[in-house]
Amino acid sequence: MAEENQQDANQNSSPAEATKKAETKRAHRSQKVGTVSSDKMQKTVVVRVDRLVLHRKYRRYVRRTSKFMAHDELGATVGDKVRIVETRPFSTKKRWRVIEIVQKAAK
Repeated sequence: MAEENQQDANQNSSPAEATKKAETKRAHRSQKVGTVSSDKMQKTVVVRVDRLVLHRKYRRYVRRTSKFMAHDELGATVGDKVRIVETRPFSTKKRWRVIEIVQKAAK
């Protein structure tokens, strides 16, 4: 009897539920917020991401900077604060995508 209930439950599940299950298996994509430092390429921007790291010896915070090349469909310009997300490789150096312009640069 319990086996029949399980089979009925499997047959009643819709394809939409199956796709939801497949979507939830995707790994968490990391996001970063940074400032656009260059927009001289087509559909590509260089985003500078700053972070504070505690110095082990002096116990002071030191600013570390990383630069990421990101695919930009939104049209971000130099000075804009943007949110980038990890994605599939677009090219040799480009593995991030701009998903949101958080704050436009003052002109």
